[in-house]
Amino acid sequence: MDLTDELFPKFDEKGREMVRKAYGIASDALAGQTRGNGKPFIEHPVNTAKIAADEIGLPAECIAAVFLHEAQRFHPEADVMSGTDFGKDVRTMADGLNKISTIKPKDTKLEAENYKKLIVSYSKDPRVTVLKLADRLEVMRSLDMFPKLSRERKILETLMLYIPLAHQLGLYNMKSEMEDIYFRYAEPEQYRAITNKLKSTEKDRQKLMTQFIEPLKSKLSEEGIKYKLKVRTKTAYSIWRKMQKQKVPFEGVYDVFAIRFIIDCEPDRELEHALCWKVFSRVTEEYESDTNRLRDWISNPKPNGYESLHITVKNRDNVYLEVQIRTKRMDEMAENGLASHWSYKGIKHEATLDKWLVSVRHILEHPSAGGNSGYYEDDLPSPPEKEIFVFTPSGELRKLAAGATVLDFAFDIHSNLGVKCTGGKVNGKAVPIKEKLKTGDVVEIMSGKNQKPSPDWLNIVVTSKARTKIRQKLSEAEFQKAAEGKELLERRLKNWKMELTDEDMAAIMKKTQHKTLNAFYAAIGDGSFDIADIKAYLDRKNSEGGDAAEEAEKPQEKPQSAPRKPGTATDDILILDAKNVKSLDYKMAKCCNPVYGDDVFGFVSIKDGIKIHRMSCTNAARLMEKYPYRIQKVKWSDAPSTSSFQVTLKISAAHESSVVNDIFDTVNAFKASIRNFNVSDNERSGTYDILVKLSVPNNLELDKVISQIRVRKNIIKVSRL
Repeated sequence: MDLTDELFPKFDEKGREMVRKAYGIASDALAGQTRGNGKPFIEHPVNTAKIAADEIGLPAECIAAVFLHEAQRFHPEADVMSGTDFGKDVRTMADGLNKISTIKPKDTKLEAENYKKLIVSYSKDPRVTVLKLADRLEVMRSLDMFPKLSRERKILETLMLYIPLAHQLGLYNMKSEMEDIYFRYAEPEQYRAITNKLKSTEKDRQKLMTQFIEPLKSKLSEEGIKYKLKVRTKTAYSIWRKMQKQKVPFEGVYDVFAIRFIIDCEPDRELEHALCWKVFSRVTEEYESDTNRLRDWISNPKPNGYESLHITVKNRDNVYLEVQIRTKRMDEMAENGLASHWSYKGIKHEATLDKWLVSVRHILEHPSAGGNSGYYEDDLPSPPEKEIFVFTPSGELRKLAAGATVLDFAFDIHSNLGVKCTGGKVNGKAVPIKEKLKTGDVVEIMSGKNQKPSPDWLNIVVTSKARTKIRQKLSEAEFQKAAEGKELLERRLKNWKMELTDEDMAAIMKKTQHKTLNAFYAAIGDGSFDIADIKAYLDRKNSEGGDAAEEAEKPQEKPQSAPRKPGTATDDILILDAKNVKSLDYKMAKCCNPVYGDDVFGFVSIKDGIKIHRMSCTNAARLMEKYPYRIQKVKWSDAPSTSSFQVTLKISAAHESSVVNDIFDTVNAFKASIRNFNVSDNERSGTYDILVKLSVPNNLELDKVISQIRVRKNIIKVSRL
């Protein structure tokens, strides 16, 4: 048995022979090519083909097209199928995949509908679209091997283009997996917290399922109903989206999981419907049901073909459970959409495949088709609100802060281009430097050799890099003008045979409202301040006998909050289900520094008693997986005996002198105190990197501090270490 026979055992001999030939062509064409992890590149088409064959159920022709496409992509000048007879369909699909691979993100402006239109125009066979989704899923599963910039681009493309497309085609398993991978890279701390919560509550869900089915077993057996029971848990991304939408914690999401009946029977609709309603009757006889939450998608399937009964019942412990009832055919349909019909036993392949292809073609050609027809009620992912993504004319993707202008974009490309920027072209249309950009724009910068930054530019830009460079250039210009002004003043004073004391200088600067000596000299240098006014002042002073120059008021420093002394914690945490470890002491884990109110769990260490970790701790998943018997459920007591928990914040801020005072003022406005403060200059990004060690009484107060620091004008990012 060769490799292709092992990889694709479901195909008949004719199908395996076709795949074997295509694999051989790809293997020769890709010889010597490697991926980012150093492994042979042939790994990518093999994994993509496995997804298409095993997870979607596509036939051998599609698998052959995957291999031939990859072979052709690296050798576009050669006809890799020359002398072979794969048939018209395989050639059409391989050609379609080749054309789609040339689509650049800027061609779509990161809009799913534009992307679909290009796919339709580039491919005659709708199966190509599904193969492209399989290709993207394989890339997402292998993200770790890509460099950071490439990884960020692929994550964004997946969010904006491929997830909506998978949703509209009913490929829900693919959609959900791509969403979770996106979530893991885009919000790593939130992802860890939710997945660790799911791990820690897994036994509870299994226990609920066991208790639920026990009184139903004999009744269903008497009916002769064969079924499989499984718990369907929402994805981490879906849970997070619901938490954000409903503004509730993890525990506030009541449909985290559903108990699913999958009935094993012949694919006869009349029989299937009868069995589903029988199971429904037995469940509602045993448990109280909420009729307002009944969803009958068996009598009236969804437009995309989804069939299932959804009910919500209350068990004897007054816990509400979602129950889904469907047959094996319906379940495969729900997981993989219409594609699953092709591989379903007992259904004629050609007829069902044709039906599916017609539906895919219809969805691709009609923007409104598909829409929200998916059985998941969650909204589709939305792009990051605090960022926009725009393109250079050559197609390079650039990430900027929301509200960024053409001038911000110019500085993001290069500082020298920024200082010479006179305007730009957005999607081919001429615009001024203050034009705000939006995701998907293609931006070309116009420049002039005589252009120079002005102070007004600081009101146009929003990115820290642009602000820093503009201030730097303005400062350089001011220094040059200041040197000219100082030289001019010294020359005039010498000619007048007059002397300008420090007291005189301070009085004149106060009157003219110049805050710095440099600014004063620069005003003389550029002519905005008449140097003759200085002579008039000195003449008046000498004639009147002189007045004492008023000393400028020194700004008063705000007193720091007195640091709080840490107390001892003896009753902050209650150990649950830990009868054998009551005598153990506990400590806060230094790797994540929990604060009163955080979601936490206990880990029984060998020497230090129980270590308390945050659910979002980077070590949480490893500890739960490797040492499940040492994990303890813990919760905070209602009244903590200490008001001092240590936590460290990492802050990225623009180069502004007011930033440090702003942070101090914000912290002092709440029940928190600063224990340590460290500022370093990040020359690469043109920002300050600030580490602040705080003492806080609980996570509520910490959240207030973090949220208020984030909204300060020059703060770029705040994260908790």
